[in-house]
Amino acid sequence: MTTQLGEFLRAHRARLTPQEVGLVATAGRRVAGLRREEVAVLAGVSADYYTRLEQGRERTPSAQVVDSICRALRLEEDARGHLFRLAQLSPSVEHATEAIAPELLQTMEAFAHAAAYVTNPAFRVLVANPAAAQLITPLQAQEENVLAALFFDPFAQEFYGNWDEVVRASVSALRLSAGFTPPHPEVTSLVQRLYDDSPLFRGLWDDQSVAGLTVTRKTIHHPEAGLLELSFQTFDVRSAPGQQLTVATAAAGTPSADVLASWVQRS
Repeated sequence: MTTQLGEFLRAHRARLTPQEVGLVATAGRRVAGLRREEVAVLAGVSADYYTRLEQGRERTPSAQVVDSICRALRLEEDARGHLFRLAQLSPSVEHATEAIAPELLQTMEAFAHAAAYVTNPAFRVLVANPAAAQLITPLQAQEENVLAALFFDPFAQEFYGNWDEVVRASVSALRLSAGFTPPHPEVTSLVQRLYDDSPLFRGLWDDQSVAGLTVTRKTIHHPEAGLLELSFQTFDVRSAPGQQLTVATAAAGTPSADVLASWVQRS
């Protein structure tokens, strides 16, 4: 029976070509990516052992083996951490609280000219400063969860000028959030709903891409403010694992910065 670990390994193996890892591609290959045997050689494990990992017949690899596989598959930092969690080699985390620490609220207040908001592991907004509330309210007309709105509210495609990019980044971040043990129930239910009801999400989810949100740029067509060019930076809240603080800013002296300032003054 396949496992999340096996599905993740299989998807990432399929993305690499022999040339990318220094192997010679032979004629008549039937797969575009690496073969299991090739990953096994690169990771320094037997082909049988690696096959059992992908097929779910081996579920407790050592940290050394997982590290070797990470190197063989050329995984980035977030994907490496995700693979270690799938292999149950990372400590479990407590479910994030919905409460917002007073110190975090003070930090949000310090971003006087930015839109700042805090989300839970399922990317539902828990608290937003006035500018952020003005920014994201149009997306919450049909769906409370902004990530769900990306797939179920047609307006989202008008709202984000780079909608395709935003969608892909959001799915990768949701997979990272879904990999923690024990899984957050709201994340599990959101993934199930999206997977069942959105073919687009299903395709992106099965791709197994995983990466946390860091710095992203978004072009937004706001129904009241017009065109906004914003940079979004996301930070993990260490005092409440699973919560994230996102801050949206605009370059000084731009019309987008003027809009954020007007929203702050309106509060």
